[in-house]
Amino acid sequence: MDISAKISEELNISRSRVDAAVKLLDEGNTIPFIARYRKEVTGALDDVQLRDLSDRLTYLRNLEKRKEEVRTAIEELGKLTDEIEHDLSEAATLAAVEDIYRPYKPKKKTRASIAREKGLEPLAEFIFAQSTGDPYAEAEKYISEEKGVASVQDAVDGAKDIIAENISDDPEIRKILGGLYDRTALITSAKAKDDIEESVYENYYEYKEAVSKIPTHRILAIDRGEREGILKAAVEVDTDNMLATIYSRCITGKSRNKNSDLVTEAAEDAYKRLIHPSIERRVRNDLTEKACTAAIKVFGDNLRQLLMQPPVKGMVTMGLDPAYRTGCKISVVDATGKVLDTAVVYPTPPHNKTEEAKKKLTALIKKYGVRAISIGNGTASHESEVFVADMIHELDTPVSYMVVSEAGASVYSASKLAQEEFPDFDVTQRSAVSIARRLQDPLSELVKIEPKAIGVGQYQHDMPPAQLSEALGGVVEDCVNNVGVDVNTASVPLLSYVAGINSGIAKNIVAYREENGGFTERKELLKVSKLGKKTYEQCAGFLRVPGGKEPLDNTAVHPESYAAARKLLELCGLTEDDISGDRSKAASESINAKIKEIGIKKAAEQAGVGDMTLSDIVKELMKPGRDPRDELPKPMLRTDVVDINSLKEGMELKGTVRNITDFGAFVDIGVHQDGLVHISQLADRYVKHPLDVVKVGDIVNVKILGIDVKKNRISLTMKGLN
Repeated sequence: MDISAKISEELNISRSRVDAAVKLLDEGNTIPFIARYRKEVTGALDDVQLRDLSDRLTYLRNLEKRKEEVRTAIEELGKLTDEIEHDLSEAATLAAVEDIYRPYKPKKKTRASIAREKGLEPLAEFIFAQSTGDPYAEAEKYISEEKGVASVQDAVDGAKDIIAENISDDPEIRKILGGLYDRTALITSAKAKDDIEESVYENYYEYKEAVSKIPTHRILAIDRGEREGILKAAVEVDTDNMLATIYSRCITGKSRNKNSDLVTEAAEDAYKRLIHPSIERRVRNDLTEKACTAAIKVFGDNLRQLLMQPPVKGMVTMGLDPAYRTGCKISVVDATGKVLDTAVVYPTPPHNKTEEAKKKLTALIKKYGVRAISIGNGTASHESEVFVADMIHELDTPVSYMVVSEAGASVYSASKLAQEEFPDFDVTQRSAVSIARRLQDPLSELVKIEPKAIGVGQYQHDMPPAQLSEALGGVVEDCVNNVGVDVNTASVPLLSYVAGINSGIAKNIVAYREENGGFTERKELLKVSKLGKKTYEQCAGFLRVPGGKEPLDNTAVHPESYAAARKLLELCGLTEDDISGDRSKAASESINAKIKEIGIKKAAEQAGVGDMTLSDIVKELMKPGRDPRDELPKPMLRTDVVDINSLKEGMELKGTVRNITDFGAFVDIGVHQDGLVHISQLADRYVKHPLDVVKVGDIVNVKILGIDVKKNRISLTMKGLN
């Protein structure tokens, strides 16, 4: 197989760009580095395209390796034919390769293998030939007390077992039937037990849908219901049609005889006992794999948007971890995330000490100049939100609040990292710090938590752990490198996601800066233990050194392009000092004017780099140290709260998209329970997937369609409002 050609066709990327990317990956370059600093080589493939390419490259290489293993195994048996060679060459999936290998694969003890041990294979061949000879007369030759064949019927039954297994192992039959299943089968579900009544799976108690059309979220729901013992699921097909297909390939001759009747019986046994259960498992596995892949993609897209939420900069922030009996834990952090103070208040039931809590928090707000309150969305969140909104209205200083997801906060607070960071805090106090920092800088705080614990997806706990971790780890890596990292303040977890840097090197970077008082230039990274030239090449452009010796070290310009950046500045009549401090705005205007005057192409030629590289350099020099998140809409802070009982159908509100699934988007409208905008209500046009219309963090206008207070459900629409 020409792997590059296959990837080019599948991903609709030119062959030359695929070849270039494969070469760079094979040379040990990281995806963020290739996406950012090798645009000229790959034709500007972005990180998402590169990850898709890398995934397919790995799969197809594994496929070719498995083909070779199977080819060798069959050849060693002396059974390799031109037809098998051709089938292996054409096989496009690992499952297809295994189907080819099935007849030759060493098997555990089966009914057919036992019959073969009894010497009944010649009888099976006689019957399958479907001649006019009497199979029962032939079977008498195989009666043997020593071999355990006690009667003619024993011999015939054993021969039928061999025929059934041979039919089941026939790659062509499996290929034809597999295609029929994929096109015509239904997935069905029902209650696992008659006495099961209400559950979240009620819609699936009497359910069936075409395998070819069932949405991925329904597959995951049925799978989970089955695991929980609520549902039983099956794959349903037209059995007569499947058997007819098998008969057409197995039954020979114009007229029926005793042998063909036995082959018919063996074929029916092969289908019901071997083929159907096997293909049913394959269909179910394929559906689940497809659903998991789709869910992981949605999870990844949601995580990307969550991590890239604009930070709330320059604000002293109060984090509030809500609770009932044990009280709400409070942490006040400064604009850099440093903890200034902590407290515990009891405004929620059963204590209801609201006035005492207001007095305590008002004092903290005034003492430290708190301007934002970050409230976790866990237990007692709604009561805490009502309390905070009432308190804000009584203040004489401007303070606003936002409810943030506290998913994974408990994971972080109990982690070794949190213990090292706050050895004197208990786990709930650490959670309050994390909740405050999530509002200030979601990316820097959330990288401390295992991505799958962040909880922005559907059925994340049902996903294959390794596949989920790899995909989400890639998303975090892309986000961290897209934003860039201050090498002198970044935590070990944040540094660990920088291209080329592992946790060991990250710890060494932190140890070096603690010992030497911080980095003054990027080149100093080469003094860090185990950080060699290759690692430096991969990571340098993503690490920032604000206020260092070299102004370019605080930009995303890679050290390999410093000469080109200096040449560009020279063309504009500027120096490196002009791009920092108070002169940066004037420098930006000068660069912009010069590029308009001579054009990117000519400027790139004079600087000695490609057009794409120079364009990136221009962006960096015009906004040195820029944070791409600053260009996105700011998160919506509130000063009041809405109660579900005060909502009415037709009411229009503004909300924040908190989560996206295959079937719609969940929007925070200031009520404890997020409302659902079903996919059919996202726009006035047909929407294939919610991600085509909205993303996590979007501020949207919604109208209330329905309210179910008993089930705590709110239905929303966005049609005609955005």
